[in-house]
Amino acid sequence: MNWKQFNWKLKYWSQFFPFTFNTVLCVAAVWGAYHLLYTPTPKGEVITPFTAFILLMGKMTFLFVIGLVVISIISAFVSFFYYLALRNSNGVKMQLEFTTEARPGKGAKLFLNARLDGAIRPVLGFIKGRLYYDDNILTDRFSLLSNKRKDNSIWRAAITGKSQMVLPDIKEYNLKGGFIYFQDMLNIFSLALSQPVSGHFYQPPTLTKENDAQISPKKTETLDVRIDQLRRVEGEYLNYKDFEAGDDVRRIVWKVYAKNRELVVRVPELYEPYASHLYLYASFFADVKQQWMNEGYFKEMLNHYKNNIWTIYETLSKKEWELRYITDQNITITEQLTEHEKTAKIISNSAWHKDTHLCQYFNPKSGAVLCISSLTDIEDLKNLLERCDSSTVVYFIKLSSILKEFAPLALVSRVLFLPPEDRLSKLKTKWTFSPIRIQVQKREKDIEALLNKSHVISGII
Repeated sequence: MNWKQFNWKLKYWSQFFPFTFNTVLCVAAVWGAYHLLYTPTPKGEVITPFTAFILLMGKMTFLFVIGLVVISIISAFVSFFYYLALRNSNGVKMQLEFTTEARPGKGAKLFLNARLDGAIRPVLGFIKGRLYYDDNILTDRFSLLSNKRKDNSIWRAAITGKSQMVLPDIKEYNLKGGFIYFQDMLNIFSLALSQPVSGHFYQPPTLTKENDAQISPKKTETLDVRIDQLRRVEGEYLNYKDFEAGDDVRRIVWKVYAKNRELVVRVPELYEPYASHLYLYASFFADVKQQWMNEGYFKEMLNHYKNNIWTIYETLSKKEWELRYITDQNITITEQLTEHEKTAKIISNSAWHKDTHLCQYFNPKSGAVLCISSLTDIEDLKNLLERCDSSTVVYFIKLSSILKEFAPLALVSRVLFLPPEDRLSKLKTKWTFSPIRIQVQKREKDIEALLNKSHVISGII
């Protein structure tokens, strides 16, 4: 057994430990209150009527609170053993459903809907749940506070709860199991039961600041959408083909011949009064070392990249053209989803890769919009830009911006406040001294210079 397995087994079995930090605090509080209220009065000391009254009220309050807590603890044990009996006899278990809900201006959020059939909530107590996924990573605890009643009845059928899930990465997760906890009112005891739940769920991308541009569709699949003026669908400097007998020699691209010793000719421009589709491409090709792709830096950059791609998609979907997203990875979606939901899941499941190069992926004939990152291969981009016309829109998403912070402000915040305990804040601290930063920022300058020299419409985010 290696350290990782030992660490997980320790975390797993510690969930069943019934005592909590509140147990220590409550025992200390009870001991202090009992010592204060029930310590005999020293001989010779006179107790005034007012002091005696305060002590009497204190003892009554102390006994009342102790009684409530004891009732709550007993009911927590009763609820725990009742649900344990239900699980053993009827095989009941926690039922989960993951949903995404759109929030105005913020994109979709992931919510967990949990349900426990037949469970009884402890008096003044709580029932909570917890899941573990992927490499046995534990989620935060979530509460089940609502009652689900039987149809046409006042009796409760189940206890339910709805919680927003905040996970570190935008991707699909593999659910492996979970726990439910029966707790008294002060969480003195936390009685846990394991739950055999499984499945997949994904964290959807969120919206960032919109960055719109003039877009011209290049793909005509149907003749349903007529436009007021002719649009170039295929044109010079966009499509090339091999030279054949009968082709006009004046259309030979001598620049290509000088470079590759291949005779190609330009395809004449075509104009149609129809244009129906906008094709959006987003390259996840990463020209970095393979072992770097799982670094914390590149995980946060991937989240940032996905959020911006999703924002661009949402912005373009508001235009009059039908929008289609073309992925550069083999991702299969089995569920019956709308095109919008399907695209969100494809983007969430995408990852950095070294398989499909930019020139192999992007089709200048139909691609109206292309998203590239700071990890794009420079030579690959240079070759592609030579094949694109002036109507192509290229969004360059600078990944280093997610790790930037204003140095004086960061110093003040660290002096006056405790920094948030998350991966991004820790990476920002290390980013300034990371050798990866120099390489990424240098490439960003090179890509920006290439886009400025090219004739495409570029947007830098």
